Amino acid sequence: MSSEQCQLRVLSMQTRDGVRLDADVYYPVGAGPFPVLLMRQPYGRRIASTVTYAHPSWYARQGYIVVIQDVRGRGSSEGEFEPFVYEGDDGYDTLEWVSRLPGSSGRVGMYGFSYQGVAQLFAAASRHPALAAICPGMAGFDLYRDWAYEGGAFRLYNSLSWAAQLGAETARRNGDHGLFAERYRVGHTPSSAELIDPAGSVRELLADTFYADWLSASADSDYWRARSPGAQLDDIDLPALHVGGWFDSFLTGTLAGYRHFAKGQSPQRLLIGPWTHLPWTPAVGSVWLGEAAQSPVDALQLRWFDYFLKDIDNGVLDEPMVALYDLGARAWRDLTEYPMPAPSRWHLVSNGRANLDLTAGRLCEAAQAGGVDVIVNDPWRPVPVRGGHLAPAAGIEDRTDVDARPDVLTYTSAPLESTLQLAGPVAAVLACESDQDSFDLFAVLSIVGRDGRARNLTQGYLRTEGAGQHRVELRTTCARLYPGQSLRLSVSGSCYPAFALNDGSGREPLAVRAADYRISTLRLDSNASWLELPLIEAGD
Repeated sequence: MSSEQCQLRVLSMQTRDGVRLDADVYYPVGAGPFPVLLMRQPYGRRIASTVTYAHPSWYARQGYIVVIQDVRGRGSSEGEFEPFVYEGDDGYDTLEWVSRLPGSSGRVGMYGFSYQGVAQLFAAASRHPALAAICPGMAGFDLYRDWAYEGGAFRLYNSLSWAAQLGAETARRNGDHGLFAERYRVGHTPSSAELIDPAGSVRELLADTFYADWLSASADSDYWRARSPGAQLDDIDLPALHVGGWFDSFLTGTLAGYRHFAKGQSPQRLLIGPWTHLPWTPAVGSVWLGEAAQSPVDALQLRWFDYFLKDIDNGVLDEPMVALYDLGARAWRDLTEYPMPAPSRWHLVSNGRANLDLTAGRLCEAAQAGGVDVIVNDPWRPVPVRGGHLAPAAGIEDRTDVDARPDVLTYTSAPLESTLQLAGPVAAVLACESDQDSFDLFAVLSIVGRDGRARNLTQGYLRTEGAGQHRVELRTTCARLYPGQSLRLSVSGSCYPAFALNDGSGREPLAVRAADYRISTLRLDSNASWLELPLIEAGD
């Protein structure tokens, strides 16, 4: 549409149980009918995910009625908010309402990321016939695996800060300014005492949130299934554009959603950029990736909706259906499907001092005789998070100083003699044992530049027990490496405060208090340990 104007109205609907839900509705100028784009979110509808997407008025100017709704118990909508509990039924009722709005064509698409992405999946599971296409961005598929825990370890900082954010909104709605301020502080700058003791006073501060449930619910509990969209979708067949980021905390959920929908007959498209959870800009951590890393999502999902909601033959399905941002080449790589190459095994070799000398541990393509490395994990000074996919330090960072710590093992390859292309899942098989019943393994794969500085590429976390070979699933990645660069695998027993510390007992986090954490000794046998890399043809 040529007009720069659109009309904003505040409209309300009622759910099947009589709860009023409020929405901002952006009407395009001109004669309809128009398809509807719907976003359902819990953060105040005027934000409208503008931390990642164009403003709703931009979409309205392209010929869509855009509806940004406060979910139940958030913003000005009535009801009690409980994350993910009502989004199926409320999503269906909202689809019924927006499909019948004056000027609506009756065809609806949904967009949004994070919670808004999960709301799309629950709405899709409701099977409302008006929903014609979705664009879930950075959405968890399984609440336990993709959102709250990783490898069995509690995602401490992200979970705490999100509970504080949602709890602050509850305090705001109740007019409790003091509680709002305290939760605002915890959400932005939690104290060291609150982080080291997640089951202590901070749990009481967040008593009316999900936080204590996340600390106590077991992995196989029905609690997680009831709140996981993946458990509700079954054989839903719907066109979907899936958007992820290499350093987003929900990348595993994006890939799980893509694979699930790909079982059907409807077109599926996958785009994974270099981004953290937000914003989607070329600034990823402390690295500026350049113009190619700008987000193409607004333009792409507009074409997606034009095709499925307006029947515009714009060629969007004639293009490669998988686009991955290459973190090494700093360019997009188009593929016909997501790569799952057979893993190439690179072996760990050490003289027993891989924690004290950055040259003592090596990554080798051929197995060689190695030794046993020993590190001591001290909860008084845990290994800090540096880059990766979890707050407070998401993105690409220089972790050379962390690698040099004596409680971190490093194994570095010789400088490459030719180009190496990684694309797909990464894993580390580590032959380890500890003097505690339960222990953690944190593995980071980095690129070491010609300057000797290590910058993280991907990482994985595992809470485990017993002696033997432990498989740490690192997150999938895509990166081209060049002659002169090296690969480095770093291994430690903590990554704090991204993950809650392990007290060595294997108990649920709610049962652990600050003084329970114990010093642990970890032994790694390099002779029976290796790294699995997804190598594909480098191409042009």
